Amino acid sequence: MKRLPLRVVLPALGLILGGLVVVSLGAGAVAIPPARVVEALAGAEKGTGPELTIVRDIRLPRVLLAALVGGMLALSGAAMQGFFQNPMADPYIIGVSSGAALGATAALSLSLDFWVWGISSVSVFAFAGALLAALLVAGISLREGRLPVTVVLLSGVAVASLASALTPLLMLASQADLQRVFYWLMGSLSSRRWEHLHMVWPYALGGAVLLQCYARDLNLILQGEEQAQYLGVEVERVKRVLLVVSALLAAAAVAVSGVVGFVGLIVPHFMRLVVGPDHRRLFPASLLGGAVLVVGADLLARLVLAPAELPIGVITSLLGCPFFLYLLRRRNGAAL
Repeated sequence: MKRLPLRVVLPALGLILGGLVVVSLGAGAVAIPPARVVEALAGAEKGTGPELTIVRDIRLPRVLLAALVGGMLALSGAAMQGFFQNPMADPYIIGVSSGAALGATAALSLSLDFWVWGISSVSVFAFAGALLAALLVAGISLREGRLPVTVVLLSGVAVASLASALTPLLMLASQADLQRVFYWLMGSLSSRRWEHLHMVWPYALGGAVLLQCYARDLNLILQGEEQAQYLGVEVERVKRVLLVVSALLAAAAVAVSGVVGFVGLIVPHFMRLVVGPDHRRLFPASLLGGAVLVVGADLLARLVLAPAELPIGVITSLLGCPFFLYLLRRRNGAAL
């Protein structure tokens, strides 16, 4: 596949994302023409009319949150694929997703219904579970100040398996609303508000800036750790930063959206084909690419069975599985 310059890719993704945002803001039980959506966003419409309220107060936080969640998951995946030196890796490989699912299930199973700074207990417990899983993996993997990639990988698989086993155990042992738990585990942005957006945007901004700062170091590490050290890169410190930042990005995303699969796996892989393996180019392309994918998937989730709503994880899995298998077939040059 011919690689494209970043000055072409980023504006193209930005235009696609902008179009999807306008369409998504107008779609729903109350259809609003794109022109009216643009007027509402531009502030041309005065007062508190129903269309203005629907666009700005109900749909806009959800759409913006979808863009942030997609960007964070894709950034986390790009960092993880570089960290593990494997384009098939994704952020959930270190147990972040399973830890978040366990935390959310614990909140739902124990009927913990409270709010912290406008954020529900489910989101708080999911974030805590994701961080706990990432810290546990890092603690198990640390060897004399080093983080061997293979040990991190195996520790992540073990922690993810443990959390995945405890999740249904909690569901069965409690009087939880199993449908609600299941719906959260499949991912959803339904009823998300400005408070959820305020919860995650600092992680998105901080994570994107940090990863971009370490993009050159990651490129050098991929060429060989000894050579990177010779060129002045503190390899182990960079690896710890990448692990922590990618875990925080995925944890924040999962805490507000539930488990949305394949975004952190497919988007960086596809963007690597488009812009190349240089992480200075790959990170910004993945950020916008992930936003495009999740905003589009959230739009489909609301339209396919309207007025009912599909879990967004179903859409990303249906889109991601065939594409992933296609990439595997193309990469291996043979049938699976």
